[in-house]
Amino acid sequence: MIDSNKKLILIAGPTAVGKTSYAIKLAQEHNTEIISTDSRQFYRELKIGTATPTKEELAAAPHHFIGNLSISDYYNVSIYEKEAIIKIEELFKTHDTVIAVGGSGLYIDALCYGIDNLPDAEPKLRQEIKDKFAKYGIEYLQDEVRKLDPKYFENADIQNHKRLQRALEVCIQTGKTYSSQRSEKKQVRDFEIEKIVLNMPREILYDRINKRVDIMIEEGLIDEVKALIPYKDLNALNTVGYKELFQHFNNEISLEQAITDIKTHSRRYAKRQITWVKRYEDFNWKTL
Repeated sequence: MIDSNKKLILIAGPTAVGKTSYAIKLAQEHNTEIISTDSRQFYRELKIGTATPTKEELAAAPHHFIGNLSISDYYNVSIYEKEAIIKIEELFKTHDTVIAVGGSGLYIDALCYGIDNLPDAEPKLRQEIKDKFAKYGIEYLQDEVRKLDPKYFENADIQNHKRLQRALEVCIQTGKTYSSQRSEKKQVRDFEIEKIVLNMPREILYDRINKRVDIMIEEGLIDEVKALIPYKDLNALNTVGYKELFQHFNNEISLEQAITDIKTHSRRYAKRQITWVKRYEDFNWKTL
C-alpha cells in the first residue's frame, strides 16, 4: 500500500540542463536530502569529468551515492536498487519528502520500478564481449543481439552499447533470450513518486554542454584523466570525457580532437537521455 505521506521527487533530464542546482533548491525547500541516480558520479576518482557536485553544493544539501565507490569496486544496478531503497526508507523515518536526481536511465528505472534479477556475467565472457566491442565497434553488438534476441532488438536502444552488451551476456551465458527472462511486471513502491524532467531549447542546451566541457578542461580534466591511465580498461572509465582523452594519450587523436569529441559525444548522450524519458507518460516536463 502506498504511503501518501511519503514522497520521492525524482529529477531527470539531459546532462548540463541544471539538475543538481534544481535538486538542491527542492531539498532546501523540503528540508530534506538527495539520492543520486547518476552512475558516473558514484566513483570518487571521477570528479571533474562527471560534473560531480562541488563542495559548496554538497554542503548546501546532504547527498547520498556521490563518490561512495572506487573505480575498482564491483557494482551493478541490482546492488544500487537494494542500497538506494534502504537509504530512502531510512530517510523517510525523519523526512516526508526525499529528492532523487540524475541522468542514468537504467538506475532511475531500478529506483522507480525495480530491476530484473538476471545472472551476472562470468568475468571471462564479459571481457571477451568487451574486447570484441573494442575491436569491431557497436555494430558487432547490434548484429549479435539481433541474431540471438530479435524481440529485444526491436525495442532496444541500439546505440546504447552497455544495454546491448548486457543483453548479449545474458543470452550467451543462459542460452535463453534476454527478453524472455525480463519481467514486464514493475515493482510498486510503498511511497509516492513524483517524476519531473528538466529540459530547455536544444541550441541552448548544446551551448551549455560545450561551455561545460571547456570549464572541465580549465579545472584540470586532462590531469585527472592522465592519473587514471593505469586503470583505463576498467568499465567505470568507459565514459564520455575519459575515453576520448585516453585516445589522445595513446597518440590516436590530437588534444584538440579529443576535446571536440567530448563535446560531440556529450551532446549525443543528452539526446539519448531525452529519448529515454520520452518513453514514459508519467513525467512532468519543465522547460527552463
